[in-house]
Amino acid sequence: MKTLEELFEHQLRDLYSAETQLLKALPKMVEAATDSKLQKAFKDHLKETEGQKKRLEEVAEELGIKPTGEECKAMKGLIKEAESFLKEDAESAVRDAGMIAEAQRIEHYEISGYGTIVRYAKELGHDAIAKKLYKTFQEEEKADKSLNELAENRLNKKAI
Repeated sequence: MKTLEELFEHQLRDLYSAETQLLKALPKMVEAATDSKLQKAFKDHLKETEGQKKRLEEVAEELGIKPTGEECKAMKGLIKEAESFLKEDAESAVRDAGMIAEAQRIEHYEISGYGTIVRYAKELGHDAIAKKLYKTFQEEEKADKSLNELAENRLNKKAI
């Protein structure tokens, strides 16, 4: 890579891979959750993630590039860790609390990735693209906040 534009495109492909992987993992989390509000949060985020993937496809099309070609190793690791946790012998309330922790790790990774790519888009003069990507950044922050509220106001107390 020689330019910020090339780095930007690499990061976009990496996030596309991350979202694609997450689309396969979230249904497992929906199924494993026992708390109805947590299930709903995961279902809602699954739907949102579909939109985020589509948004990345639109951005790639605007840039004249393919969104595929990268494998997000970080997301692969985060999902592997979450799936490993799901295999633990845990009480249902403890499992739900732990799933929130795993999901928040994923959200924090995505928040970081989208924050960076929005900044790159702005610096490269891709203002309309930056706005699209910022919408995803905001959705990721909202999902993290929602999970945090579920943990603090409900699930962590049940796990005690």
